[in-house]
Amino acid sequence: MKVAIVGASGAVGQEFLRVLDERNFPIDELVLFGSTRSAGRKYTFRGKEYEVQLLKHGDDFKDVDIAFTSAGAGTSKEFAEDITRYGAVMIDNSSAFRMDADVPLVVPECNAEDALNRPRGIIANPNCTTIMMVVVLQPIERLSHIERIHVASYQSASGAGAAAMAELQQQYKDLVEGKEPTVNKFAYQLAYNVIPQIDVFQDNGYTKEEMKMFNETRKIMHTDARCSAMCVRISSLRAHSEAVWIETQQPLTPEQVREALQAAPGVTVIDDPATQKYPMPLFTAGKDDVYVGRIRKDLANDNGITLWLSGDQIKKGAALNAVQIGEFLEQRGEFRK
Repeated sequence: MKVAIVGASGAVGQEFLRVLDERNFPIDELVLFGSTRSAGRKYTFRGKEYEVQLLKHGDDFKDVDIAFTSAGAGTSKEFAEDITRYGAVMIDNSSAFRMDADVPLVVPECNAEDALNRPRGIIANPNCTTIMMVVVLQPIERLSHIERIHVASYQSASGAGAAAMAELQQQYKDLVEGKEPTVNKFAYQLAYNVIPQIDVFQDNGYTKEEMKMFNETRKIMHTDARCSAMCVRISSLRAHSEAVWIETQQPLTPEQVREALQAAPGVTVIDDPATQKYPMPLFTAGKDDVYVGRIRKDLANDNGITLWLSGDQIKKGAALNAVQIGEFLEQRGEFRK
């Protein structure tokens, strides 16, 4: 199998390389693509050195079976035809195609079969916060239909890329040294702060990130559930967390929910308040699963359950989910000539 990575030098591109290696993804040939800024850089994968090629229009994807792309929505839209023209499957990590009716939006634990119907040869990877939430919601949906979701996300600097992570670290260093911190990646200083805005505001007062959670959840889970989100940037470096309140058609007990989540793929339950055990980004960074705790009844809703989750935004929220889609297609024989 010939595999391409577009945006190989970015935080998610680098995570693609790590995850593909960790999971022993079947690769006979690997090609890396990037912008003029990253073209020429070299990376080692499975003991062999690869040089990043300049992404350009043409026939560079002619023999590619699968392309993992994470170079921004504009780049994905511009090069989608080049990537898919000769039959490559494009698994795109940007927001470019997520809500297009003819592009499946896939989280393998929820709707892997959707990946088999891809008229344009494109499969969209959902937004990171949505991915982690639906992995946890799907087992609960099987117990009783979820009608409403309220969620507050606590999103780390990693959600804005490698440069944002570096800026947060530099801000703490600057402040300790008594210097004025540099602010480029966010509207305000993130160190020692939380910012109740991720992405741009829409006419309804919600941000684009918050509307992604509303729309993407419905598409992935094939549901009419309504999701009201408040997305907040916090000063942790890597891994996002979410406080989630759900209302189901039938009342569920915390024990039912806990049992369903313990049996669910991609979920690890850490829920022992008596010993102060619950998920935190400090411990979920670098891990594959979405971690869940604080599972309890919602005191404001007889049919409500509330819980806390945490997971690695770059891993399950991006690269790992995409690679799992590729694994599902490979297992179904989609790349056998």
